[in-house]
Amino acid sequence: MKIYTKNAPKVFGPYSQAIKINNLLMISGQIPVDCKTENIPNNITSQTSLVLKNIKAIIKKSNFSIKNIIKTTIFTTCLDKINDINRIYENFFIQENILIFPARTCIEVSKLPKNVQIEIEVIALKK
Repeated sequence: MKIYTKNAPKVFGPYSQAIKINNLLMISGQIPVDCKTENIPNNITSQTSLVLKNIKAIIKKSNFSIKNIIKTTIFTTCLDKINDINRIYENFFIQENILIFPARTCIEVSKLPKNVQIEIEVIALKK
């Protein structure tokens, strides 16, 4: 089932915000676009926070929770900023009372859509 929420950025290509199959949720890579203004923050901490906010909106629309996230993949244009990314990422999960973080891959890439600094994709599973 295709998942769509107005509380996350519109897709700008031939893909879905997320796909739900039974108890599995696959969220497409989310970039830091404000879904109401279409603005993009200019620093990595604000971008990371906005990406995670967009992911949370898709999770909620799918009737999943942050606790269901089992895997994330982070794409960034600057691994030198990983400490800033990690601080926001860790706080996001701690605020949800998650003590065991999901599996994660972090990859530096040369460029991302709309010249953002970060994109995150998510896999979630309900038990």
